[in-house]
Parts: sequence; C-alpha cells; structure tokens
Amino acid sequence: MCRLLGYLGESVQLSRVLCDPEHSLVVQSYEPREMTSGVVNADGYGIGWYDSRSETERSHPFTYKSLLPIWSDVNLDSLSRYVVSDCILAYVRGATPGQAVDLSNCQPFVSQNLTYVHNGCIQNFRHTLYRPIRERLSDELYQSIHGSTDSEHIFVLLLHTWQTHPNWTLHQALKATLLELRQLADTHNTRLSANLVLSDGRSLVASRFANHGSAPSLYWIKDDAAFPDAVLIASEPLFPGNWQAFADGSLVCVGENREFDWYYLD
Repeated sequence: MCRLLGYLGESVQLSRVLCDPEHSLVVQSYEPREMTSGVVNADGYGIGWYDSRSETERSHPFTYKSLLPIWSDVNLDSLSRYVVSDCILAYVRGATPGQAVDLSNCQPFVSQNLTYVHNGCIQNFRHTLYRPIRERLSDELYQSIHGSTDSEHIFVLLLHTWQTHPNWTLHQALKATLLELRQLADTHNTRLSANLVLSDGRSLVASRFANHGSAPSLYWIKDDAAFPDAVLIASEPLFPGNWQAFADGSLVCVGENREFDWYYLD
C-alpha cells in the first residue's frame, strides 16, 4: 500500500518536502510506520509540481516518475534541490499483487491542470469494479486510460463526474465520485479505500475514505515552524509536530490562502 503527500504554501525546494524530514517519503518507502498492507514501497515513485512563474506554466503541471525505489534513484538529489514549487504532490508505490510495475501505472496521474495521487485499493478490482467504472465513461475518457490500476480508474471516474457537472467545484465532484464508488463497491460486495489528494495548482482537495472499516492513515498540519504559511497532507507525519488525523469519511478543501473547508460523506 502506497504512501503519499501534498504540499501547498510558500515556494520551497522539492527536497525540503520529499527528502529532508526525518520521516520523509524516502524513509516511508522502506520503513513505514502505519501501513496496514505490505512491508515496503519499492515499486517506484512519482512527483507532481506546479510552476508559479506564470499563469500558463501553472496550468500545466510537471511530473517525474521512476520505477526505481525512491531510495535508489541517483537523480532525485539533484532534481529535488533544483526544482522549486509552491504546490507539490508525491507518492511512493507498493504495487498491489498482480499489478504491473511500469510507468503507465505510476502516479501522479495528470489531466490538464489536475494532479492526483491515491493510496488505497479496490479489492479484487479486475473482477468487481473494473467493468462497471469503464461502462460509465465517455469514449474519450475510456481511451485516456493507459494503465491497469484501480487508482487511475478512480481518477478517470472523477474526471467523468466533473465533466458531467461542469459547474461543480472540485470537492463536489470528488464527493460525488466517492459516494458513487461506495455504492458500486457495496453492490459488488467488495471493499474500497480511497485516500486521495488532488490539486489544480492553487488548492488541495483530499479525502480519507473506506466503505467498510477504517481507511488508511492520513494526517494534516498547518503553519508548522518548519513550514510557516503552508499546509502538508501526508499518509504519515513527516516530522514531530501538531499533526492532526483525518476523520474517516472526511474530505477537506485547502484554498489558495490555506483556508480549510471540511466536508463529510455521511
């Protein structure tokens, strides 16, 4: 099971968020503390970030993906010290058994100005919700799927929901998508967990959600001394501080000025 994070705040080097904290994603890849499935996250990693220098640049997020474990990628040190951003998403992957370890299955997934990472799973995905999700999609979105993961299918279902309701906010589209997934999972007698972080480059939207039992761990912290005027969301706390756990079934929208709006799925 993967570990993820999202950052929104003052521009920082990627290394400040990804590598420097004492319990960084690098450490979580080989020594996670709160994973409920799997032991390590050695099946690749990915980073998504936005360039705030112009509106045009901000609307086209950048990604870097690798099939190497994050701890063994010699490019990460130079890249993470060079790149500076005020909005960052990242994750380390522990592939679900049976899922291919290739770049088409590596997050973050991107569509236009949206960047997305997911931690969780749909149990027995290929035999339960794979086809029902695909049957809901337009041909364009159907053809846009390049990998085989439940993570990418959830993202494309979210895009379908948003395209169907273009006047909705991102958090409204996410909430409706999660409720539809819950209904599908319950109908097909399967378990679903969906800790998600989304960004349009100006805000973060995140959820902690499962249809049965507790969802994987997810925390947030705001205006810590190490990251003043910033919000971080992570599967596990990155450093000592006033980290707060997401409640099960909760969804948060963090606005451009780091204001919080909480929503609940029940």
